[in-house]
Amino acid sequence: MSGQPVPCSPTEIGSLFLFEKLSPEQLGQLCAEGRVERFEPGPVYAEGDPATCFYVMIEGTVVLSRRVGADDVEVTRTSQRGVYAGSMQAYLGDRVRQVYNNSMRVTEPTRFFVLPGETFAAFMQEWFPMAVHLLEGLFFGSKNTQRAIGQRERLLALGSLSAGLTHELNNPAAAAVRATATLRERVGKMRHKLAIIAQGSYSPEQMANLIEIQERTAERVAKAPVLSPLEASDREDEVTDWLDDHDIQDGWRLAPTFVQAGLDADWLDQIAAAVDEQILPSAIGWLNYTVETELLMDEINDSTNRISHLVDAAKQYSQLDRAPFQNADVHELLDSTLLMLSGKIGQRIKVVKEYDRTLPKIPAYPAELNQVWTNLIDNAVAAINGAGGEGTLTVRTALDTERLLVEFRDTGPGVPAEIRSRIFDPFFTTKPVGEGTGLGLDISWRIVVNKHHGTLQVESEPGDTRFQVLLPLTVEENDTIDEPA
Repeated sequence: MSGQPVPCSPTEIGSLFLFEKLSPEQLGQLCAEGRVERFEPGPVYAEGDPATCFYVMIEGTVVLSRRVGADDVEVTRTSQRGVYAGSMQAYLGDRVRQVYNNSMRVTEPTRFFVLPGETFAAFMQEWFPMAVHLLEGLFFGSKNTQRAIGQRERLLALGSLSAGLTHELNNPAAAAVRATATLRERVGKMRHKLAIIAQGSYSPEQMANLIEIQERTAERVAKAPVLSPLEASDREDEVTDWLDDHDIQDGWRLAPTFVQAGLDADWLDQIAAAVDEQILPSAIGWLNYTVETELLMDEINDSTNRISHLVDAAKQYSQLDRAPFQNADVHELLDSTLLMLSGKIGQRIKVVKEYDRTLPKIPAYPAELNQVWTNLIDNAVAAINGAGGEGTLTVRTALDTERLLVEFRDTGPGVPAEIRSRIFDPFFTTKPVGEGTGLGLDISWRIVVNKHHGTLQVESEPGDTRFQVLLPLTVEENDTIDEPA
């Protein structure tokens, strides 16, 4: 918007702190090249519009705001003479896209000294060449530093995830290796036992009974019920007594295996009735090898399925084989991130999921949202560990008006009120030196707000800290999902 032109007084302009050290000739040039405008209450310029002018307030009240999702959030309100806004980086020229990075409005009739951006840049270059070089170095140096540390932040997260994933993969892989070695030993003993049985004076009918019992036992193992520790202990005592009554050696050693496989005394009675008494010990030994091999194969199957599940979760987390932008199920993203971080979360932190499974898929960049979840979960775990290492992490999803809410709640000590407004600032961290870059929440804020047009906010008190991510359910027509600035 443009205001109503009013006369420009070099004396009045020189009374503003920004221009108080300028010479009368320079003040005269400012008035000649610039102008004074009076604005009625309302908007002066809007965030994202081309930055064409540099504004210095002479009198009145200004309000600066930033767009967060669909809302404008007030960041500054002041009546101090000489405050300035607008194209403050015009001296950088075309090297930086010149747009207003906030919106400005006035709440009462307000006068500004207005200088065109190109003129402001020319005066800076002519009057303060050294300062311009210093400011350029500061601006681009800060950008490069932030970019470099942002990459390090991602590498640190990747290293942490890799360590956790390696730990998670090692357990089922080691279990599969152990089970395979034991299975090879048991199959060898089974071949030996088969040779002994084959050398005995068993009729074809007895051999057929043994094979038939073996098949039925294998089927029973596959359907074995899950017993409580007390139930398993009682059944082991029962099976041990049965084996001892039938003169089966090492009954105490065989009983736990049979109980794990779902066999009981009634089942053993059926076996005793199907074979002759003199071959019962051999039949029980033969069935023990059958049960052990079935249990070992189940263990190998469970371990390999666990490895496959972890690999699928890693693919889901990284989104390597998927389009960068897609309709995504946030619950799949949350589950894959929690699985990737399970090693870091540990056993002392209880994870509670309060998911609203009726929520629809949302348009998003899944890999980048996973990075947000990673940063927020990592901060929650660090907070809980800092308070003793035991606590609860609750991940909740819900519908909030026309947006999807993802909330991370931890029972840590909370975020002090005096720093709550700074936690999303670049390089701000409360972690010890070397343990945090101060960019995790800044990156998360940029991904949620700038890239997804959502909102990231925090509510905190001791024992209850909640980071809330609000994401739009749809992309508005003619709207775009932007890269972070």
